[in-house]
Amino acid sequence: MAEEAAPTESSPLRPGRAARFIPRSPVGWLGLLFVALIVLWLGRNLVADPSEFFSIFFIGLTNGAVYALVALGYTLVYGILQLINFAHGDNFALGGLVASTVIVSWFGLGGDPSTGAVVVGIAVALVIATAFSSALGTTIELVAYRRLRNAPRLAALITAVGMSFILQDIGLVGWGVSFRTIDPLISNDVAFSIGDVGFQWNKLTVLALTVPVLLVLTWLVRSTKQGKAMRATSMDMDAAAMMGINVNRTISFTFALAGGLAGAGGLLYFLHFSSIRYDTGFQLGLIAFTAAVLGGIGNLSGAVLGAILIGLIEQFNEGLPLWSPGSDWTRSIVFGILIAILVFRPEGLLGERTPEGG
Repeated sequence: MAEEAAPTESSPLRPGRAARFIPRSPVGWLGLLFVALIVLWLGRNLVADPSEFFSIFFIGLTNGAVYALVALGYTLVYGILQLINFAHGDNFALGGLVASTVIVSWFGLGGDPSTGAVVVGIAVALVIATAFSSALGTTIELVAYRRLRNAPRLAALITAVGMSFILQDIGLVGWGVSFRTIDPLISNDVAFSIGDVGFQWNKLTVLALTVPVLLVLTWLVRSTKQGKAMRATSMDMDAAAMMGINVNRTISFTFALAGGLAGAGGLLYFLHFSSIRYDTGFQLGLIAFTAAVLGGIGNLSGAVLGAILIGLIEQFNEGLPLWSPGSDWTRSIVFGILIAILVFRPEGLLGERTPEGG
């Protein structure tokens, strides 16, 4: 295969670089004032109760890690096709439901299972859920999106919405309307402490499973031959094909990779929150998509940053005692901050301005 051209700054799957935040207008300075007020609020709560602050911080970090797995799937697909794959959140939910079947029905884990049984059950559920969602993502691309590759973007967008409803119905028929629940499988005992702040095993396990996945994904996109093919395809499909890249296979691989991340995220969500339902993917998919947009859609580092920020925003608003609007305002605050950031930086926190395609 001929050597692929290195991606330029406009590549949607670029690794990303730190954005410059230098106000050039009164609106920009207003944005900095808004950020300063948030920092002041966080600092006031930190001084009032440091241990509570860091406990809430770790919860938000754990939730954000789960969101990041799903957000990366959105950003991978958008980066290569400029398509918002609304079915991705429902793929996540089906992956979680498959994982719940493996854990509850196959292994019968519940009550107080042995550590060995938990480890084996989670490992098998991870493999099966990841493989299932990966195959589902590839199938969706082949059946629903491939023939619309050169169609107007609105056609692909409507198809993605339709696939989302189809996957929800599959989950409803296969697993019913009730939540799939389980007693916590991972202990919430303190794994280690830093001063008065303890970090529980359940949160540590989520991060221990998530962080390696994020690092491997970053390495794959940046350093491997397949990752170079993905970045070249994201820049120009026709040019990539002339360079000897199999565009269809590269796009299918991207959907398989995004689906695998959704399946792993579904398992971690089920383990972390102990329940999942056929429509869970709608709300969490919306949060994950928001995270991808917040960080810079098409930017891997931005998706992770946006997901962690949303996880922290949710928990800080719901958990910090001083000057907090309360949990009823969480979604409004998340989207309010998103709107404010996009007003000042339409490309997101780590995104780069790119010309719109035809």
